[in-house]
Amino acid sequence: MNVAIIQAPLQWESPAYNRDFFERKLSFVKEQTDLVILPETFTTGFSMLCKNSAEKMEGTSVSWMLKMAKEHQVHIAGSLIIQEGQKYFNRLLVVGPSGIEAKYDKRHLFTMAQENEHYTPGKVRVILDFKGWRILLQICYDLRFPVFSRNNNDYDAAIYVANWPAVRSYPWVTLLRARAMENQCYVLACNRVGTDGNGIEYSGDSAILNPLGEECIAIPAFQEGVFYHCLDKDLLEDCRRKFPVLNDADQFEVRL
Repeated sequence: MNVAIIQAPLQWESPAYNRDFFERKLSFVKEQTDLVILPETFTTGFSMLCKNSAEKMEGTSVSWMLKMAKEHQVHIAGSLIIQEGQKYFNRLLVVGPSGIEAKYDKRHLFTMAQENEHYTPGKVRVILDFKGWRILLQICYDLRFPVFSRNNNDYDAAIYVANWPAVRSYPWVTLLRARAMENQCYVLACNRVGTDGNGIEYSGDSAILNPLGEECIAIPAFQEGVFYHCLDKDLLEDCRRKFPVLNDADQFEVRL
């Protein structure tokens, strides 16, 4: 599976600007790319002004994702602020040429930014079957909760989209590596760069890690760009066969 991560700055609460920006980036994505990953809340930045920034599933940004996926014959993953009734969700969508393939609402809301006061938490753990790969969908703060992402031999790769500040970059890079190793999976992490409307700086530190926790490619911090890698299923299966640590994992139930 050929993956592209777009590490990019986001214009604060400016969906039209951000859609145009990513549309230009998508026009240059390499042929044969299967999956393009955008940051968390890629049209707005990590805004708490839900009433001003939210869109419906029938709205402009979801329609744009559908149009881009069909036009470029690629799957696109990224999260948006979505309104349903009187509730707001930080929703990660995976959209392909044929439509919406998966949606995941952020489970762990970032209380230090009062995200829990504005958004409704998700209640479903979502795994997408795509091109022979089982992919767990996660958003930013979910990274800090390993029980929620425990691999029960039910996924092969985990996507993390984020607006994770530079001041906490060390936990970000450390926990990404831990999730790859403990779950014997690929980790595909896309974080933004630049500075948001609250003056918070982001270093990116996006990553593609293999099941051994090793970097598949070097993605420079603070640098905008599109970064590519082809995931190796043979390497994944070889790692699990030679060192089947997941067979000895503790059994437990997560109550959502």
